[in-house]
This record gives sequence, structure tokens and C-alpha cells, in this order.
Amino acid sequence: MSGKKLEKKQIWEALKTVIDPETNLDIVSMGLVYNVAIENSENRSENGRQKVVITYTLTTPGCPLAVVFPAKIKLALSAFSSPTFNPEEDIDLNLTFDPPWTIDHLSDEARVELGYW
Repeated sequence: MSGKKLEKKQIWEALKTVIDPETNLDIVSMGLVYNVAIENSENRSENGRQKVVITYTLTTPGCPLAVVFPAKIKLALSAFSSPTFNPEEDIDLNLTFDPPWTIDHLSDEARVELGYW
């Protein structure tokens, strides 16, 4: 990708490749990703740059995988590296526990896979 504007759909699809090692399910199906936003920086000194802001959660506040997901997310988005998007610099990851994650966040497929259906 060379300077093409990112789209939310692309980001969501890339996040589906990030696998939770405990469940072997992707973080989107797990309902761990709450929001994806793309900010274009026409008004910043870095004209034309794009910033991806991802708000996500964990299944519990004490989840030992908290340190694993940021690197996995950045790796998944590295395919979109371009002159206007550097995954190491242009991704803001916002970890939140509001609202707290519950099994209600699981996709139907994830519910079946984990035996909640």
C-alpha cells in the first residue's frame, strides 16, 4: 500500500488475524475490540499522515496477555505500512475496562467454539 487512505473495514479484517493464545480465537470474534477510528492529519505538521486509534479490552483486568496484544496488533497492521502510515508510530492503542468484557461480547461463532451456545 503506497499512500492510499486506510479504511476501517481493512483494519477490522486485519484485527481478525490477531489470535488470543488462550482461546485460539481472533480478538474481533472474542469481542475484545470495541472501536476502530482513523484520523487523517491534514492539520498536523505531518501532512497526510493517518493515525489508527483502536479501543480494546481484555477478558479480565489481570489478564496475563495484556503485554502480548499490542505487538500482535501492530504486526497485523504492518501490511498497511506506507509513506502516510507507520504502524510503529501511527497506532494508538487504548486499553479500557469500561464496559467490562463479558461473554455477551462473543460472536455467535465464538460462542459455539467455546461451548456457550
